[in-house]
Amino acid sequence: MGSTEVLVRDDGTIRWITLNRPETKNALTVPVNQAVREAVQAAPEAGALVVALGGAGGAFCSGLDLKWAAAEGLDASTVEGRMRTHFHGLIRALRDSPLPTVAVVDGVAAGFGCDLALACDLRLCSDRARFGEIFVKRGLMPDGGGSWTLPRLVGLGRALELMFTGDMVDAAEAKSIGLANRVFPAAQLEAGATDFLRALAAGPPLVHQAVKKSVYGALASSFDAALEAEVHGQLKLLGSKDFLEGVAAFLEKRPPRFTGE
Repeated sequence: MGSTEVLVRDDGTIRWITLNRPETKNALTVPVNQAVREAVQAAPEAGALVVALGGAGGAFCSGLDLKWAAAEGLDASTVEGRMRTHFHGLIRALRDSPLPTVAVVDGVAAGFGCDLALACDLRLCSDRARFGEIFVKRGLMPDGGGSWTLPRLVGLGRALELMFTGDMVDAAEAKSIGLANRVFPAAQLEAGATDFLRALAAGPPLVHQAVKKSVYGALASSFDAALEAEVHGQLKLLGSKDFLEGVAAFLEKRPPRFTGE
């Protein structure tokens, strides 16, 4: 893979990762996935406080690059290992990151590209964004965690409908059903997303980590277990310098300056 197929840029505490294969609508290959996964995993050490994942050329991601897959000669003897390591590995890297991960979606997010956006914690979209679990149209089922993430975002019935039909969802509908968090005019997506990400990165890092761990853990736990996890998390935060800073900032009527300590 040429180094230009995945662009990584650190803007202060924001790590921007951009899929840069516009001729394929940013379709995925094993080398591309590996590069994105490594960039996500290296973000905390690089000083990032938030990770933004986007695509170049007016598309987010069209899913697996079928031409690449055909040239690789993928079959049953090789596809399982690559799926687990390079495709599910990328999805897990986004979910397991201690940092907030944000998909910045302009244009199509289809198939595994849709699942890639769903694997991020939040989704900021342009008004020309479109999402689709189009696997069914290829005789396949979602395989990027969409069967787990989509029902939790939009509800069981709507998720099953989208996976049964492969219908595309435009930006307005994505916002109305809870799939998208914010929608911006296409020309203002980068500026709007940057403002949102900077505000997010200015928040308390320890709280972001604790919230992410608690919320995702609660999805697979009992109510009592969720309460117990909140006790442990809150006690840890009460001993942090950021908590003292938050209280001081409130009393002094100024914006807090969190350091992650």
